[in-house]
Amino acid sequence: MALISVKNLTRVFDVSKPWLNRVIERRGKALLTAVSDVDFEVAERSTYGLVGESGSGKSTIGRMLVGLLTPSDGTVEIGGVNLAAETNAGKVDAVRSDIQMIFQDPFASLNPRWRVRDIVVEPVVARGGDATGLAEKLLEQVGLSAADAGKFPHEFSGGQRQRICIARALSSEPKLIVCDEPTSALDVSVQAQVLNLMSDLKDNFGLTYVLISHDLTVVQHMSDVIGVLYLGRLVEEATPDELFNNTKHPYTKMLLEAAPLMDGFGREAALPEGEIPDPINPPSGCAFHPRCPIAEDICRQERPLLRLVDNARVACHLAQ
Repeated sequence: MALISVKNLTRVFDVSKPWLNRVIERRGKALLTAVSDVDFEVAERSTYGLVGESGSGKSTIGRMLVGLLTPSDGTVEIGGVNLAAETNAGKVDAVRSDIQMIFQDPFASLNPRWRVRDIVVEPVVARGGDATGLAEKLLEQVGLSAADAGKFPHEFSGGQRQRICIARALSSEPKLIVCDEPTSALDVSVQAQVLNLMSDLKDNFGLTYVLISHDLTVVQHMSDVIGVLYLGRLVEEATPDELFNNTKHPYTKMLLEAAPLMDGFGREAALPEGEIPDPINPPSGCAFHPRCPIAEDICRQERPLLRLVDNARVACHLAQ
């Protein structure tokens, strides 16, 4: 059963200059399409990984999943409830209470005037639960000391702040955790501890994760299904084995070739060509065609739809 169902998800930001500047410069509105017609489902008790270059729309999708951003078009249903359109406040509150998010910037999501103990147990206290000793236990599980519970966020390093955010997200035992680069600020040994902890919690409490990351190794290790984003569009979706061993989209191949390998010393890998196009003025047809080594005329004229090819969904005219 799908816990999350995303249909035609689109988010457009108005990045225009002020009205008077547009009148003087005779310019129209500038609209940036961060996410465009994204469709995917996330099964209960599974991990869905989202990967892509910076600016591909990963974090925007994560914020729409938890309700921090409203979709410009399309729907996001969690547990069968559309958070943006549901009029029953009780249903919305019930769903929101089972969702947590780990942000990429830890300090921006921590209240600088609260002690760490209050920050970690806030989700539990808000739901009327017993938080006695919970903060100290979770801080030790994420690699900090129980004595740190009495400190303030500014007394910690960036990596330690990220661990505090992870402890807070885990405190209420939610059904869904959206993880936006949860280990990007941590050293390798702590990354392994946190990822193993997340795996254990998933098995023990039936959690569902949406994992947003640049680290292909983390996504491969943690995910049951991986979605690859490019310029706000989902270009390939498959299981880790299928995606890494039988890659079908040229962009996914480029990402894998550029990733570092443990046994890749001395290898000669082609450098990624070009940059992500301007999302305010995206190219016609397939968004990847200006950088694609196998692009044909149809790629420049028609936008490819996600279709089933073997055991994966691919948005490429030439994927066979």
